[in-house]
Amino acid sequence: GQIDTIINVQGDLPTIAAEDIRAVLAPLADPEVDIATLAAVITKDEEHTNPNVVKVIGSPLSAARLRALYFTRATAPYGDGPRYHHIGLYAYRRSALARFVALPPSPLEVREKLEQLRALEAGMRIDVTVVDTVPLGVDTPHDLETARQMLMSQFRSS
Repeated sequence: GQIDTIINVQGDLPTIAAEDIRAVLAPLADPEVDIATLAAVITKDEEHTNPNVVKVIGSPLSAARLRALYFTRATAPYGDGPRYHHIGLYAYRRSALARFVALPPSPLEVREKLEQLRALEAGMRIDVTVVDTVPLGVDTPHDLETARQMLMSQFRSS
């Protein structure tokens, strides 16, 4: 048989927890969902305006799930209420991934430099599981050293 679900774990998330990888699969229980991903509530003030923190704007489906409407590097949405830090882990239905990779880059994808916008612009549904924390992303040499220390301490304690 063919594999029906593909999980894309980004290489810049070496400390992502196994339970978060399992959590990304939950939205795919709904046959209407094409792609699933993760987010966490932004708790650090500086992240609201940081363009390196991708925000997901979504319509709440439950306390821990959103239907993604947009992803942006801007501060959004406006007004009171939570903002969500997108975590770059994806689970795709095989058919959705095949469709996604066949699509050309979309205007908003190019503008925001966010590939998931290609799927949204093509009418694909992306649902988001809200998790407790954002794993350490490795984007700088300092982040790499921090990740090495975290992984070594986990390795030693196991």
